[in-house]
Parts: sequence; structure tokens; C-alpha cells
Amino acid sequence: MRAACLLPLLAVGRALSQSVADDEQAISESLAHLAESVSTTIDGATVPTGEYITYTTTSYLTDQGSVVGSTAIEVTGTPGSNMIAANATTTTTSDTITVLMGGQTTITGNATNNATQTSAPTPSSTPVVNTQPCNGYTEFCNRKYSNITMVAAHNSPFVMKGNVAANQALDVLYQLDDGVRMLQFQTHLVDGTVYLCHTSCDLLNAGTLEDYLTTVTNWMRDHPYDVVTLLIGNYDYAAPGNFTGPIERSGLVDFVFTPPMVPMGLEDWPTLGSIILSGKRALVFMDYQANQTAYPWLMDEFSQIWETPFSPTNRDFPCNVQRPPGLADIDARERLYIANHNLNVEFNIANINLLIPNTALLNETNSDVGRGSLGWMADNCTTRWDRPPNFLLVDYYNVGNFNGSVFEVAAKMNNVTYDRNSCCGSLSAAPTLVFGTTMVAALLLLVGVQILASTF
Repeated sequence: MRAACLLPLLAVGRALSQSVADDEQAISESLAHLAESVSTTIDGATVPTGEYITYTTTSYLTDQGSVVGSTAIEVTGTPGSNMIAANATTTTTSDTITVLMGGQTTITGNATNNATQTSAPTPSSTPVVNTQPCNGYTEFCNRKYSNITMVAAHNSPFVMKGNVAANQALDVLYQLDDGVRMLQFQTHLVDGTVYLCHTSCDLLNAGTLEDYLTTVTNWMRDHPYDVVTLLIGNYDYAAPGNFTGPIERSGLVDFVFTPPMVPMGLEDWPTLGSIILSGKRALVFMDYQANQTAYPWLMDEFSQIWETPFSPTNRDFPCNVQRPPGLADIDARERLYIANHNLNVEFNIANINLLIPNTALLNETNSDVGRGSLGWMADNCTTRWDRPPNFLLVDYYNVGNFNGSVFEVAAKMNNVTYDRNSCCGSLSAAPTLVFGTTMVAALLLLVGVQILASTF
């Protein structure tokens, strides 16, 4: 009787086990075929080893970079001071943005010019409410750029259903609409054109950098109160001049921010409001080979930002500095930092050695609570460094223990309230790779069957 009851469970277990085996074989055969067509070894499971820039003194920049129209925000005294109040009222007419600071200071700017300030004759005794939030929150308008936690899309362009190298389920327009404010991606230079490829363009090619930036630029034109950060992964260590063309032709040049100095310390960054009013709302960083003497607007990442361990496979998500290596604690505390929270598993076949997203654990990894969750990691980092991460780098941002859980974590770090009804792409847009969830389900069922069988 008991044996008869076990037969259906065992049959299901065998069927799932066979399905998993078939799925793994299909993926392996696909990657093996790919490996035959790739002339060089694909190794995405190692930490990049590019050169790191060290500045011994602070240099003050001008607007003489090669990208025409990129103008530095002028900073005098304490950067960001007296620029915009948290309770400011903001109105727009045509291309002009005007902010009224409770009757005390008026700041006007547009898409191409710096902000100017004039004093109002009579201060207002009644505070007013800002009707135009900065990056979604009125509270951010008077905060320094360095005092805000943002959700960052790891490998933002890599949206390709069924591809093991994909990192997102929803494209960049969904990402921006939902609240992602850092877009990170990997580039490859092929015959003079910059492409967006994951490890190899034979593995996943998301098109040209120019096309991607054109989409981002069009979104920014329609959203004048948003600051977007772009982090370029220069996989081939290409010369920085290769990136000027895509930025100019895409139109992003109209929005490129030039810092007033290099490197920018934690307290040197302007407020989000002043960046918005300047019209220069696209902050562009590059991990390797940046040259801010030649291109002041193309900011060197690691002289101004540090990162926790790259492509983590450890669910403990340690919050130590990995890049740049050897950075002293005292120096780390003067820079922005990225918390890498995109959990990976290593996949090896033929001459392919890849780290791919651990899709089986996404609900836990992107959760706001629990061991190994984004919320748990962010709390640990905040305790370790006495301030929250500036950027939370995640895969499949729309997946979590509830819709928008990654934004809930960022809101908690920012001490603001997140509207859970504002997000996201449907949970059904989670990755559908059977390599992960099906395998785990089958293993759990088989283990359950074995435990059940052992009790009889």
C-alpha cells in the first residue's frame, strides 16, 4: 500500500530528473557548439586586471573636453550649498526649469546652460511643497549626489530570453521607468565600432553602444527632473576616444556632466537639484582607461568609486573593498561605492568559463529581508562603512520577494517611502531558463521522495 503510494511520486521524480538532464544537455550542446566557433578563450569568471589610476593631488577641470557642449557645474564654497531646498516648488516653462526656495532663492536652468541664482526680495514665512521630485523624491533635491542610494542594473542591455548570459528580463526603458538610475554595461570594440556584448559578441550581442545611448537620451529628454548614471565596462581596455563618437551621435552629449575637479571626494559632489538645474544630468563613468585630462566628462570609476567583490558567488556578500585593490579604509570612506549584489554560478564547458546569474535564488537574492538578501547586505554594508552603498548592482531587478523589492531596499537606505504600486515589469518576466529553477525543483522533489521512502 505504502509502496503503491510512492510509485506516482517516484515516477514524477524520474520524469523531472530526465527533463533536467535533457535541459542541461541541450544547454551544454548549445554552448559546446558556440565554443567551437569562438577563436579565443572566453573567461568571464575572473576579476578584471586593468590598470588603476591614482591621483596624488586634486586637479580643477574646465569645459575643454572633446565633447562639445559638456559644461562643468561651477562649484564655489561648499559644493551643493544654497542650491535647492527640499521644500522647494518647481515649475517648468518650455525648456526652462525654475525652482523657488521658499521665497529665498530662485534658480533657473535649461538643457544646455548652467543654473543661475537670484535673491527674492521677501522671504516666505510659509514653507511650500516641491511638486517636482528629483529622481522620484522631493527629499533628494537638496541632497548631494553622494548621499543617495540608487538601484543599478547590472549589464543593463543584456536582455535576451533563453540566453544563459542575459542579466535582465526588461529593457532599458522599463528599467528607467521603474526607477533604475544607474545603467552598467560591458562594451567591446569590433572593427572600430563599440558594441554591447557579454564576455564575447559570439555569446551575447545587444547591438551598438550608440543605439543604446540614443534610447537612453530620448528617455532623458522626456524626463527633465532625473539624473542618470552610466558605468561603462571597457572590457577590451580600448582608448577612451572610441567612446566620444557614440556619445555625440546619440545626443547624450547634450546631457553629459563634467565634474569641477578630479578626483571628486565624497563631499565634493553637488546636490541632485543643482545637477538637474544645470541640464547636465548624465554622469558617465568608465572602469578602465579613462583619461580625464583629455576627456574631463568621462570620469574614471576607481579613483572616485570602489566596489565590493566582483561577480559574487558567495551568498554572504562581503562588504570589503575589492576594486581598486589595496585601497585603505580612510580613502574608501571618501569615495562613492558600489555593492555588487548579482549572485552568480560558475559554468565551465570546452573553452568557455562563465559566471552566469543564479536565477534559482533570485527571489531571495533580490529580497528586502533574509540572509543573502539585498536588504541584509545593504544593512551590513551600512554598519561596516557608517553609510549606505551608493549603488545596489543587481540582476533581474524586477524579480524579488515582491514586485519592486530592490527599490524598497534603496528607499530604506534613503529614509524615504517607496510606493510598491509603482513597479515593476510583471513577475512573469522573470528569467525562464530551465537551467536553475527546474533543476532545483527536481532535486528537492527527489530528496523529498528519498526521505519519504526511508520512513517506510
